[in-house]
Amino acid sequence: MWTFIQNEVLGMAWLERSIRAGLTALGLDTGGKIGGSIHFFIYDCIKIMVLLGVLILLISYIQSFFPPERSKRILGRFRGIGANCVAALLGTVTPFCSCSSIPLFIGFTSAGLPLGVTFSFLISSPMVDLGSLVLLMSIFGWKVAIIYVALGLVIAVAGGTLIERLHMESQVEEFIRNAKSIDLPQEELHFRDRLKYAWEQVVGTAKKVFPYVLIGVGIGAVIHNWIPEAWVIKALGGNNPFGVAVATVVGIPMYADIFGTIPIAEALLAKGALLGVVLSFMMGVTTLSLPSMVMLRKAVKPRLLGTFITICAIGIILVGYFFNAIQNLII
Repeated sequence: MWTFIQNEVLGMAWLERSIRAGLTALGLDTGGKIGGSIHFFIYDCIKIMVLLGVLILLISYIQSFFPPERSKRILGRFRGIGANCVAALLGTVTPFCSCSSIPLFIGFTSAGLPLGVTFSFLISSPMVDLGSLVLLMSIFGWKVAIIYVALGLVIAVAGGTLIERLHMESQVEEFIRNAKSIDLPQEELHFRDRLKYAWEQVVGTAKKVFPYVLIGVGIGAVIHNWIPEAWVIKALGGNNPFGVAVATVVGIPMYADIFGTIPIAEALLAKGALLGVVLSFMMGVTTLSLPSMVMLRKAVKPRLLGTFITICAIGIILVGYFFNAIQNLII
């Protein structure tokens, strides 16, 4: 039953077969480079956008119960590492990219929440949202997905706790530290209002994400059908001990969310890249993308920004090597 759900529901194998049959009927050889690229592009675009719509609808409905003011009150009830854990978990029901999470981080910091708690939220939000769990299940299976999310939460909790211990509050820009937080009354939404909000999030996010999905799928199609397998194995396979670090660094200049990185990761894995290398690339893109770091620099000073990047990069690299070590046991 689970194999059926993973392959036919989450993986949409029925869609892959239908598109392959349709292209074959049109005279295209889906086993060749051109036909294979077209098949990969159409299938992944449709699959990702359908999953994106369903996931955002569900997650946005859940998110409607946790507006910023309510999230702030929830976080304010906890202290110590418990607060970091709650912040990391709340990050899983927030928007999908790091740039969307930074305004919430600024709001939480302005409200006087501990700096380490807000950083636990900032790390977990783009790295381990609920969408990543379902998408990873559709590609890599439930074991990889659950371990990925669990380790992502560990990085978020550990990173936030370490930043808290370093007492770097002075490294937050003054306009945030001196901001006045105003508690606004939250209107209770009804079922229809929540559905309307969720649908608006689907439309808005789809418009924003679609160009990156096209780019990601296009890159994945090229890797899958045009780049020789030997090249990928040489650069990112088991013979390169620095593959994880390289993949993490390569992902930083890019800007995409989990939906844009999935087709690239899928193609790399199919070509022989190690699992840890692929997942490190995904984490690097979603958590440490250059545009989001530029935005974060507006809120924090260079020392704190550098500490954040270092903690996340080390955590991502360790996760990558861990997945490389257990790859044969979980795939």
